[in-house]
Amino acid sequence: MAVAGRSNQRTRENNQLADAKADARRLTERLGGQVYNLTGTDQASKQALADAGERLNAAGSQIDQATTVTQARLAKETAIEGLYYVRAARTAMNLDPGPPVPELDGQRSAGRVTEDRTVDFDGRRIEASPTPSPQTPNYYPGGRVAGRPVPAGWYSEPWWKTALVAGAWGVGSVLLFDALFGGMHGVGYGAAGFENGYGAGYDAGFDAGQDAGQDPGQGFDGGDQGGYDTAGYDGGGYDQGGGYDGDGFDGGGFFDGGGGFDGGDFGGFDGGF
Repeated sequence: MAVAGRSNQRTRENNQLADAKADARRLTERLGGQVYNLTGTDQASKQALADAGERLNAAGSQIDQATTVTQARLAKETAIEGLYYVRAARTAMNLDPGPPVPELDGQRSAGRVTEDRTVDFDGRRIEASPTPSPQTPNYYPGGRVAGRPVPAGWYSEPWWKTALVAGAWGVGSVLLFDALFGGMHGVGYGAAGFENGYGAGYDAGFDAGQDAGQDPGQGFDGGDQGGYDTAGYDGGGYDQGGGYDGDGFDGGGFFDGGGGFDGGDFGGFDGGF
């Protein structure tokens, strides 16, 4: 009886894994159809498509390597993130963004850019906008990076990149956040909330509500994506001229090229969240 029970459990686990991988593969194929059939027409759309291509490569690799349901779900999350970048690219090209995309962890609590902001920080001029422009060609879908929330929006440079590369925020990041987002209507927390990782408890409660059968509410537009800082990217080699070469996805790192960030942009890392 015990042997039969273990065999049945293994069969169930294998079936669950196969179902989870099929679900992830469905979204990856949807993402691939968009990436391979769209060509960017300006800097913003090219960059967004390059980012979408990175997620496509990463999701495919994650599906191939997945041996657990959790790993297969990570591949699905990666593909969903890529679909938000596709929506951003389509928006930048004045195309219909397409059907809604499921919400990702942390995106709702992270908020979004709702007005144009320009700040001078550490000798650089950094801009944020709710819409793409030649001055703000770098899209971020919204979500958590290295334990802290980053609002969805378009930016003059990927100011969150240092945290993605190092896994920790620089000591000047709180000052930058305060200058860029302080008092903004679409960002419901301040510098202290950013520093302390605002939204982590909310996300857990939201997920619990979903598990209890509540409607997660999915009618979001292109700015409502939730990035995440889970390790496991190994994107390798997509480049549509957006400035990222695709080789930097590895264990949670970000891509090389563009943005002008190096390891010390914020004056060293504090190692904390």
